[in-house]
Amino acid sequence: MHILLAATTGDVTKAGKAIGLAMGVGLGALGAGIGIGNIFASMIQSVARQPELRGIQWLGFALTEAVVFYGLLGSILAYVLV
Repeated sequence: MHILLAATTGDVTKAGKAIGLAMGVGLGALGAGIGIGNIFASMIQSVARQPELRGIQWLGFALTEAVVFYGLLGSILAYVLV
């Protein structure tokens, strides 16, 4: 009886949307964290070899960080529109 009541009131749909939102943002942040770690690990190694290569890592950092915002916006849009 409770399952039927929850399905008719939309509580299950809201819970699914919330889980999807959290998964989208979480996976986007996880991927960006791994990417940023790789960028700065490579930057440290390259600057240790050639000190004049400083500064270009910020472009990679900004592009990787944008992935988090794409995941956030996509998840919010899916939560609102579905």
